[in-house]
Amino acid sequence: MATNDPTPATDNDRTTKTKEEHPRLASARAWWNEAWAEGGVLHERWEDVRRAPGAGWHGMANWIKAVAAITVFSITVLLLNGAVDVLLDAAHHILTAVPDVQVGNNTSTGVWATIDNPIRSYIAAHSHGLPISASTVYTVWQITGLFALIAGFATRSNGVRLTWTAWGAASIAMVWTATPDTSRTVATGIAVLAWTLASAVALRGLSLRPTVFTHIHNAGPEIRPEIHIPATPPADNVHPLQKR
Repeated sequence: MATNDPTPATDNDRTTKTKEEHPRLASARAWWNEAWAEGGVLHERWEDVRRAPGAGWHGMANWIKAVAAITVFSITVLLLNGAVDVLLDAAHHILTAVPDVQVGNNTSTGVWATIDNPIRSYIAAHSHGLPISASTVYTVWQITGLFALIAGFATRSNGVRLTWTAWGAASIAMVWTATPDTSRTVATGIAVLAWTLASAVALRGLSLRPTVFTHIHNAGPEIRPEIHIPATPPADNVHPLQKR
């Protein structure tokens, strides 16, 4: 009885079958080989990386510069994020380490009490419901005024001067609101005078007179080649008339 033996598969048949079963793998392998060939995409990118140390920042490829800039920016953002959290936590502990401000807690004396006590009372009366305590608000108010006074004198920055002006206006408004009616006018006047005297330091160098720039143009001698001045003939050919 005859048996039908299958014909043994050749190497070409196995290669064809593998390509038919894994077309995507074959395409990926072909792209990989082509990309790493001389002139390919990955080969060129590798050459850019290899030449970068010797080429320096100005000579390296633009895509390497972009990757380096994005990496440095990301690391900087992460470091700043951690630093800001630490600074905010430290500032919170410093600001909350002061006694609580109570309504009517008149601890100041002298002329300063006329300004400070109404501000204390106003802050204590209007800080309910805030995520920070009244003592923190009062400390922030003091630090802001002191910073604007010193920085305005040292830097003469318009932004700092604006901060000092807003701080003074808010302080005067709090004095006016929290002072009793019988002495409100006098207390507000004292606050205005004190802020005006301090402004001589914080607003040092500020002038309300507009600056006028005068440009003086000194015209140089005009030389025009198209103008020709005839030369005077020499006087050697002139002979006086003689009488005979």
